[in-house]
Formats: sequence, C-alpha cells, structure tokens
Amino acid sequence: MITIIAEKPSVAREIAVIIRATEKKDGYMTGNGYFVTWALGHLVGLGMPEDYGITGFDKASLPILPNPFLLTVRKVSKNQGDSVDTGALKQLRIIRELFDNSDNIIVATDAGREGELIFRYIYEYLKCNKPFKRLWISSLTEKAIKVGFDNLKDGKEFDGLYQAAQARSRADWLVGINATQALSIALANGVYSLGRVQTPTLALICKRYLENRSFKVKNYWQIQLSHNKEMIDFKSISKIKWEDKKLAADVLKAIARNQTAIITSQVTKSVTEQPPLLFDLTGLQKEANKKLNLSAEETLNISQSLYEQKFITYPRTASKYIPEDMWAEIPNLVRALQKRENIKQNLSQMKWRRFNKHIVNHLRVTDHHGLLTTDKMPSALNPKENAIYNMIAFRLLEAVSQPCIKEITDVDLQVLHYDFTSKGCKIIESGWRSIRGSFLDDDTEHVMDLPELKKDDEIKIKEASVLEKKTKPPVLYTEAGLLSAMESAGNDIENQGERKVLQNLGIGTAATRASIIEILFTRNYINREKKSLVPTEKGLLVYELVKEKKIADVAMTAQWELALEKIENNESDAGKFQKQTENYAASIANELLQTPIAKNNLPDLICPKCKSQQLIIRDKIVKCPEETCNWIQFRNVCGAQISIDNIKSLVSKGTTSLIKGMKSRSGKKFDAYIVLNDNAETTFEFAKNKSFPSNGK
Repeated sequence: MITIIAEKPSVAREIAVIIRATEKKDGYMTGNGYFVTWALGHLVGLGMPEDYGITGFDKASLPILPNPFLLTVRKVSKNQGDSVDTGALKQLRIIRELFDNSDNIIVATDAGREGELIFRYIYEYLKCNKPFKRLWISSLTEKAIKVGFDNLKDGKEFDGLYQAAQARSRADWLVGINATQALSIALANGVYSLGRVQTPTLALICKRYLENRSFKVKNYWQIQLSHNKEMIDFKSISKIKWEDKKLAADVLKAIARNQTAIITSQVTKSVTEQPPLLFDLTGLQKEANKKLNLSAEETLNISQSLYEQKFITYPRTASKYIPEDMWAEIPNLVRALQKRENIKQNLSQMKWRRFNKHIVNHLRVTDHHGLLTTDKMPSALNPKENAIYNMIAFRLLEAVSQPCIKEITDVDLQVLHYDFTSKGCKIIESGWRSIRGSFLDDDTEHVMDLPELKKDDEIKIKEASVLEKKTKPPVLYTEAGLLSAMESAGNDIENQGERKVLQNLGIGTAATRASIIEILFTRNYINREKKSLVPTEKGLLVYELVKEKKIADVAMTAQWELALEKIENNESDAGKFQKQTENYAASIANELLQTPIAKNNLPDLICPKCKSQQLIIRDKIVKCPEETCNWIQFRNVCGAQISIDNIKSLVSKGTTSLIKGMKSRSGKKFDAYIVLNDNAETTFEFAKNKSFPSNGK
C-alpha cells in the first residue's frame, strides 16, 4: 500500500478521485492500492516553554535555548490554559496507522516551504522511516495532478526546502519567545509580543504614523493658465511655487495685463509601456486592497478557495513568470475565458497571433509560476471570489497583450519672465491598456490632449487664476502600501553595502505577509481607521522601546531571508544559522531585561468602587486588586479601544470623552460617552442623555 498525505481534506478528495481511492473511512479514503489522508494544517509544531518545564515568565530562565527542540501535537487555548487539540491527536493516530501499513509515502501537502514543514514535522514526530516521494504541482486540475503523479520526485530533493523551513520555524521561536518574555518581564504589565518579522513590520507602521502626525502642513500657491488653440482647451501651471500668497497675487496681476504666453520648448517622445507581469500573491493582495478594500488575509483565503475549486493555480507564489514549457498552454487558457460573459467582450481586443512572451522566464520562476486561471470555468462564485477571479483573469489577458505606445509631449511656456509647463498624451497603440480601457495608472497625474504647438508660438491666455495648495504629509499605510513596503524593505536600507545585497529581499515571504499583518491586529498593536493602518498606544509603546534595536530593523530580517534562501538552495548550513540565531536571541533578551523602562507613564488611580486600592492598568483591562471589591473595566468596549487618558477621565471625573466608532451587536456604529454611576457601574451616555448598561464592565 501507498499512503498519500495532503494538507487539507478538500485536496485529498480531489486526489482520491483521480487515483480511484473511493472508499471513505474515518480520516482517510482508500482503494486501488492507496490510502489518501490529510494533515489538517500544522498538526505538529515546536513545543512551548512549558514543554521544557518552564512555566510563566521568569527572568532566571532566560535565554531559553532548547537542545534539542521538542515537537508536540497542536494545542488550543482554553480557560484553563493550553491543551492538546483532540481533533489533531485523532488525525495523527490515523496517519500513524496508515504509515505503519504502507510501504511508501507520497507527500501531497502544498508545494512550498510551509507545506514541506507540515509533512516533515509529522514524519519526524511519528518517528517514521518509510521512503517518500513528492507530488509537486501548481494546480489541482485533473491534468496537473496526473502529470504530477507521472513525475513524482524523490523526497530527498526537498531536504534543502525542509531545512530552510525548519530553520525559519526555530528562528522565529527563539527570537519570539525570548524577546517577548524579556520585554514583558521588564514592563511588568501584561504580555508584549516581539518577533523576527512582526516587529520590523510594526516599526514601519509606527514610523510612518509618527512622520505623518509630526508633519507641518505648509500652504503654497501656483498660477494656472487656460488656453485654447485649434478648438482644443488646455492648461498650464507655473513652475514656481510661491510661499507668499501676496507675491503670487502680484504676479497674477502682471500676467493678466500681458495676456500672451510664448512656447519656449516643445519635446515629443514615444513611450512604450510593456504590459504588467502576472500576479504573484503579494501583487494580488495589493491590487485587491486598493480596488476592493480586502485585507491581505481575506485575499489569501479567497484565492486559496479558488485554487481548491480548481479555478486558479497555486496562489502562494512569489513569481510573476512562467517557464518556457508552459507557454503552449496560454492560448488555451485565454480561449477558455471566452465562456465568461464579462470577459468575452474584452477578448475582442486581443491580437491572437501576437501574444507577448515577456512573462516567460524560467530563471525567475521560484517554487511556483505566476498566478494563472485554469481551463475550468467557474459558474457560481460569491461576489468576492468573482472579483478576485476576474482580477487574475484580466491580468492574464493584459500580460500577454502587446505594449501600449504613447506619445508624450512636454511643453514649456513663458509669460513675462515666469515659466509654466503643460503635458499632453496621445495614444498611438492602445495595446494591453485596451483590455480594460484604462490608460492611466491610479497614481498618475491627469494629462491632456494638446493641440499642435511649436517653439516660439504665441498662445493667448484665456484665463489666469491662483491655486492654493498644501504640502502633503507621508500617507499612512494601507495594507496595499504596507505590503509594498514589506516586499521592498531591502531597498530602503541606509547602508549602501547592505542595500546592494538585500535590495531584492523584503520582510517575510509572499505566503506569510498576510498572517504577519493579522498578528499585529491580534496583539492589539494596530487598528484600521478606514483603509489606513494606525498603531495603538500599545503598538507605539513597543516601537519606542525597540526602535533602535536590531529586532526592529528591516536589515536583520532581510538578511535572515537571504540566509534561508541559501539554506533552501543547499548553499549554506542550517546549523550555523541556528547558532547565530541562538546568540542573537540571548543578546536581545539580555538587552531588553537590562533596559531601564519607565512604567509606561501610567497614572496612579484609586478604585472608584472601594475607594482604597490602586487600580492595576493592563492592556486589556483595568481592575481593582482587592478580591472583595473586584471592580473591573475592559479596555475594549464595543470594538473601540479605550485610551489611558479616557480611563483616567472615567475614574477621576466619572466620564470619558466622546468615543467614536463603537459597534452594537447588530453591527451598527454609534458614538457615546462611557460614564460611571453612583455604584461605580459603567453606562453609555448619548448626546440626549439616554443611557443603558455598557457591558464594558
């Protein structure tokens, strides 16, 4: 018998149908000489400190450097603490029995670093020594699975991939556990999580937020002129930006008396815009956040669902290219899209015998090629799935279309001795931009049609006006902007030598960036304000404490990603990397423990109920330490985080300031004050003085 182990039941079912293992059992399917089972994600992972006999956060226990690392069955959090996931334990027992009754194993977990780790940790935990082969596929279509089974690879070919995955897993454990415990011990005020990837990501958000908040907006003025020639209206703008409104007004008066502008320069050039490449996961997440306001995590989940339904290829890809041997399939994939009504009309813009091959580059294909649709057409998708599918489909059509050729004209004008400028754009060949009829990027300034203009032409001024403008602060990160910053973090490193080495590396990987952002939400380090990501008080506190340390430096995590790539390619030793990680974990733990930390500048507040005890202020609650009193106020009320200033105001004055953006159980947003009544119970108070229990206690 041969056991095939997939990552999820849905994938196992697809494989079982193709190999005719149709008999259903508890936790697996069987038939035709095969067992087909699944892993339910990470069934096995690295043990936590308590598995090594270390309970609680104890300064004397740091640094914690396991030797050897222990593997444990997945645990779930309960009121009494963490306990073994009974569902995971049951599935592991089934897998053990199937492995024991098999001669060989075929690994069909997702074809990537995490998928490899999921299987290998199970294999190691069960102390299995059966030979195994790897099913490496980028699509769940019947054709792709059959081709994969015809080309099974020896499991040893992926030892480098496993070693990189294991090294990443251990490094995250060493840095995360030691730094988190050290900072939490030093602060003595709850748990403050740090991590190899989450902390530099938090630093990006906090740094941008503080730059935005401290930015001094300045007014400036420009003069805009309106012209007409050959029945075409166009405008020009002054090159000078006046900081004094009166000066701009004086110039306007002088120009109004002149009424004529002279063309001093006219340059026309042809610009060829190559079509975009295929989406990788990060590119899809950025586009979906911009256009659909979907989070990175939502986009990943939706694309994973489309993949498991066989409508798209493997989504967790970091490549935008395809290998040469896939090029022959592209016309069939494009042709299949004719069955989609909303895409059919766009296909009329395609030049079928002139497909663009710029997406073909086998050297730029990593574990998986760029995102493609398959020849299986969806019929009933929910709105979000439909939108993501269309994004991928339209991007494929654009990617294989011809370049867009534009004629860009830059014109300089002069009025008196003041310089003005105008820009025009003419589409010569629409190419890939005709697919969706979009000829400008979202961040491109509007350009106009210009009449025929030559140097020394005199152009009448129809109208002149002063435009008041403001300097703009650095924009707060949206998820799309943050994903771009994470992806290109290596490009912003100040040290020129480091930047040259790390410029193509970022924070995390395409497959993990969404989960990192979600961790920051879970830790209460960041919140969403409309589409923007802003740090919480807790997030800013952590940033201020670690911003000068290597753990918050994008250079360190980018260097680690480079090291992991070398391990994966068998160019570097995983043991050496782990030793370096252990040294760093010990160093950062010691550094954080010895750093003098002010007690968060937390106010000393007396319990409003018993009037005798000083309140304990934590990240999630404020409470009285006296058990007989037991007064408590949650810091998160109806989805809104209550600031320290509002806690102080509530306890000392009996009311908070107006708190905006709270949500009722029905999801309706409302604004209200939180107030204390005579019994120290909290209620909501609205503008009309209507109140009811806030459930914040």
